[in-house]
Amino acid sequence: MDGKDKDLNEKSTGGVTRRSFLSQIGAAGVAVTAAPLVARADAQATPAEIAATKTEKIENAMRIKLSVNGNPVSLEVDPRATLLDALRETLSLTGTKKGCDHGQCGACTVHVNGRRINSCLTLAIMHEGDAITTIEGLGEPDNLHPMQASFVEHDGYQCGYCTSGQIMSAVALLKEPCGPTDADVKELMSGNICRCGAYPNIVAAIQHVRQRA
Repeated sequence: MDGKDKDLNEKSTGGVTRRSFLSQIGAAGVAVTAAPLVARADAQATPAEIAATKTEKIENAMRIKLSVNGNPVSLEVDPRATLLDALRETLSLTGTKKGCDHGQCGACTVHVNGRRINSCLTLAIMHEGDAITTIEGLGEPDNLHPMQASFVEHDGYQCGYCTSGQIMSAVALLKEPCGPTDADVKELMSGNICRCGAYPNIVAAIQHVRQRA
């Protein structure tokens, strides 16, 4: 490399050299590549193990104990944190989605002591001692819950963002008073919005499981 090329290579714009810029791009690429591996490791850990790794100090935190997907969990939460945020941010159970955050879309539906609720509308500290079930607690990839399998069979999803909430509501519906018709199912599922419009397939999936039951 002659002197002119070297000067061009080291020339900086705004204090950043071409060489340092390329180094930063390389580091960013490693970070992006590593992110899925970190997420996969979190997915394999139990909620209690994940909670134990959260060392950030929360001002005025309150400790609560509850059961999440059959696992006992003790965690510190902000008194203002919703159950949705505690599940997603503290326990890394991101299958429960944050949609409207106003209880209008149903994407955040979970089961509390066997009953479905919108987890964005309730504070985590209100659930001391409760049994929480999220979509991660329903089935495994090689052992799906019948409702999960039926949603796959009937193409009950498109983009998939609302699907976990739809399935959690559908599973709860199986234990609720519901008439036999499609209209009855639509009425009980009206709190779950699918912006892709997959409603006919969702109803078909639910009815298939009901008929088998």
